[in-house]
Amino acid sequence: MKLTSLQRRRLSNFRANHRAFWSLWIFGTLFLLTLFAELIANDHPLLVSYKGALHAPIFNFYSEADFGGDFRTEASYADPELQCLIVTGGLADVCFVGPVAATVVISDVANGSFEVDNKGWILWPLIPYKFNTVDTHNVKTAPGAPDRYHWLGTDDQARDVLARIIYGFRISIIFAIIVTISTSILGIIAGAAQGYYGGLFDLMFQRFTEVWGSLPSLYIIIILSAIFNMTFWLLILIIVAFGWGALDGVVRAEFLRARNFEYVRAARALGVPDRVIIFRHVLPNAMVATLTMLPFIITGTIGALAGLDFLGFGLPSSYPSLGELTLQAKSNLNSPWLGFSAFFTFTIMLSLLVFIFEGVRDAFDPRKTFN
Repeated sequence: MKLTSLQRRRLSNFRANHRAFWSLWIFGTLFLLTLFAELIANDHPLLVSYKGALHAPIFNFYSEADFGGDFRTEASYADPELQCLIVTGGLADVCFVGPVAATVVISDVANGSFEVDNKGWILWPLIPYKFNTVDTHNVKTAPGAPDRYHWLGTDDQARDVLARIIYGFRISIIFAIIVTISTSILGIIAGAAQGYYGGLFDLMFQRFTEVWGSLPSLYIIIILSAIFNMTFWLLILIIVAFGWGALDGVVRAEFLRARNFEYVRAARALGVPDRVIIFRHVLPNAMVATLTMLPFIITGTIGALAGLDFLGFGLPSSYPSLGELTLQAKSNLNSPWLGFSAFFTFTIMLSLLVFIFEGVRDAFDPRKTFN
């Protein structure tokens, strides 16, 4: 698709803003990596070679009996005895009689892969723990300090902190993107209609937004969480319902200013439909003010999610949560790695997002130029 001269100028301005440009690259790389979190941090191996056949436990279900065990339940790949069965080709007597083989397997898990007598091997992800994996083999006390098994330590349930950060980063960004897009669409539509049509419609809608905006959203969320089982999509719906007003006033003001411009009045006189005037001719002039608010919306959404999780009214406990990690840091002051992990995660994430949207805002502003 060929870019217009205006689009090329905006893209050039964004690239010239080095802080925003490199923040976009760093943030994009981090987010892309977290999208494949299951391949980076997982308690299921990427590949297992057993008796010459390759298996992919990360994608498929395998029972313990598939690797020479006794049970038909899903294989517990962190179990030293199962690891011994895999690498020895199902020699149950060797694995179950003495602890020597199991001890060898445990000591080699952290290396990512190992091989014994060419019978079988296990290829682990970079972090052999999922966000909800409780490590009972390498953690003696929880929270556990950082070591070679857990680079950022473990929380008070012996779960790997780095794995929870990776999954929590992904769900926080996806949550914020969905909420930001939804609230922006609703806020722009409402503000554009108010500012463009004005009159009684604008007056009545303003009274509605004033009443709606004065409702205590936190108390309502607390009440709803007591009535319903809070889910990912229900929480998004509630936050969008109370967050769309952030752009309503800004867009309304821009449309009130632009509705009497000469080109708008000329378009009306020529019979151009209102929807065309609103979205093609007036809305682009309101984009700078709109983009100015986006960093506050997306960072505020991430903060709101973390705050609700911190208070216990956010996502269910089965979700990886950065807010829950912050709560653990508060409850375990003698485990500073929890506090440092939460602090630097939020600092890096929010700083990169603010820098990116500052660059986008300046790229759309015709008064801003970069050398």
